[in-house]
Amino acid sequence: MQPSSALATARHPERRLTLRELLDDLVADGLVPAVIADELATRHAGRRSEVHPLVLLADQKWPDPRNAKKLLSLESLTEWLAGKVGLPYLHIDPFKIDFAAVTKVMSNAYAKRFAILPVQVTAKECVVATCEPWVREWEKELARILKLDIRRVVASPLDIATYLVEFYNLARSVAGAQKQKNADVSEIANFEQLVQLGQRGNLDANDRHIVHIVDWIFQYAFEQRASDIHMEPRREASNVRFRIDGVLHQVYQIPTPVMAAMTSRIKILGRMDVVEKRRPQDGRIKTITPDGAEVELRLSTMPTAFGEKLVMRIFNPDVIVKDFSALGFSEDDSAKWRRMIAQPHGIILVTGPTGSGKTTTLYSTLKQLATGDVNVCTVEDPIEMVEPSFNQMQVHQAIGLDFAAGVRTLMRQDPDIIMVGEIRDMETAEMAIQAALTGHLVLSTLHTNDAPSAITRLLDIGVPAYLLHSTILGVMAQRLLRTLCPHCREPGVVDDETWKMLISPWNAEKPAQAYYPQGCLECRMTGYSGRVGIYEIMLMTAAIKRLVTPDADPMAIRDQAFRTGMKPLRVAGALKVAQGITSIDEVLKAAPPAMGERRSLKGLQAP
Repeated sequence: MQPSSALATARHPERRLTLRELLDDLVADGLVPAVIADELATRHAGRRSEVHPLVLLADQKWPDPRNAKKLLSLESLTEWLAGKVGLPYLHIDPFKIDFAAVTKVMSNAYAKRFAILPVQVTAKECVVATCEPWVREWEKELARILKLDIRRVVASPLDIATYLVEFYNLARSVAGAQKQKNADVSEIANFEQLVQLGQRGNLDANDRHIVHIVDWIFQYAFEQRASDIHMEPRREASNVRFRIDGVLHQVYQIPTPVMAAMTSRIKILGRMDVVEKRRPQDGRIKTITPDGAEVELRLSTMPTAFGEKLVMRIFNPDVIVKDFSALGFSEDDSAKWRRMIAQPHGIILVTGPTGSGKTTTLYSTLKQLATGDVNVCTVEDPIEMVEPSFNQMQVHQAIGLDFAAGVRTLMRQDPDIIMVGEIRDMETAEMAIQAALTGHLVLSTLHTNDAPSAITRLLDIGVPAYLLHSTILGVMAQRLLRTLCPHCREPGVVDDETWKMLISPWNAEKPAQAYYPQGCLECRMTGYSGRVGIYEIMLMTAAIKRLVTPDADPMAIRDQAFRTGMKPLRVAGALKVAQGITSIDEVLKAAPPAMGERRSLKGLQAP
């Protein structure tokens, strides 16, 4: 589709795009009514504006005739422009760009002058993003200087302007940091250090360049909805990675001396021992996101062959005010959970692997229980999020303050509700049981694959069966599933055999259609955006208690739990598939098969 138009003509003088020519072509393509286009052109006639005409058009928020559910956004208008001028369209993804390499291609002033941004450099070509397709005087000049082929792509003017500043500022800070050398390289805690004699290598953690790089890493992580930041030292170039929706993404490679200085800077912010690099440390930082929200970061360092690895887990305080439906509870799950937490005393267990959302569930529950007439106390290792409505205590093994000692202390603090971070051993389990027997509601976690396995795990560590009968109120296992991106999910079908195996031993009607991930700009081409919980709740009924004996059979407990209404995690996931929330592949990956199941399942099939 290349109609004769202002944009599609063969030859163009060296000039910038105008609002009038873009409007004429939008009208010619049937995307904007002529009356509305003329009105906008008249309103801006004779005005000199620094705003790119594509941005002006996107600000109008006109509906897109090609898709009734969408507007003529800046991305869609930029993609349309690329098609009109016969150039490839590129959505700039910072995760896929080598900042250090592309910023060496041209100076910041040169890129700003022509509103261009280098985005990729190879041995043969340099790819340059532009939002002004008829400004080309730089192309031949750059090809001659670089001795490379120049390939132009069209990108959003706002992306070019934003990343032009970010890329060059970050590259400038890294280069500046490398020049500020003030200590011997041997001070870096590097197991396999390549010592270059006569060179200095350790950097000042308070250098303004290091401060800028660390601030950029934090802000970028907040913008990308990252849950964890990984800083991983290597011999030459160290990695920065973000975990987004449970998946790690490479963000940037930084010279190892700069990474060491960044780690020191973050340790200073977290009030950690900067000098000590040989043993693991924990710390925390409270900061503000660019939009003004408070965020806590939990820090953890680990000595590795090439220096200290630092992982920062990002906790948004807003997550603990979610209601149970927002966490992914079905109406039935919510009713069962509320019934358990309404009990005056007993033990409630939440199980699942690390990163399955146990902390969010417990904090959200405690937040709802922590009213003015209730004393809520927790003992954690470490304290995940500081919450003013709880009385929180952190385990400190060095002084003998473990979970068991912590619970023993809390019982003398007149608590109503106690949360124990994790039941790891017999001593902690005994203290939790004593607390429940003396009239307290106790919430805690275990690491088991499903809810029935929690009972056998407690029996294995030595808890007598009769104490479990009188204290355990119920067990909930949980997982987190990535949710399908609503902008690009595509309908698909599920074959009968797959659905039957997914919902076994339950019976649920197969959905007329399910959805599978496609990938778009909104979800970073992953097909998923956000996560939701699935839950398996086992109430300790009289029938299940009869099966809790010193040599209890986990299969028998599980079968009885099914008969009394427990939905397996796979079934809970299948119901989320039927609602169009997630995909079958995601359920198969995250939710364990039913105990004893060894059959392979087919995935979602596109029609």
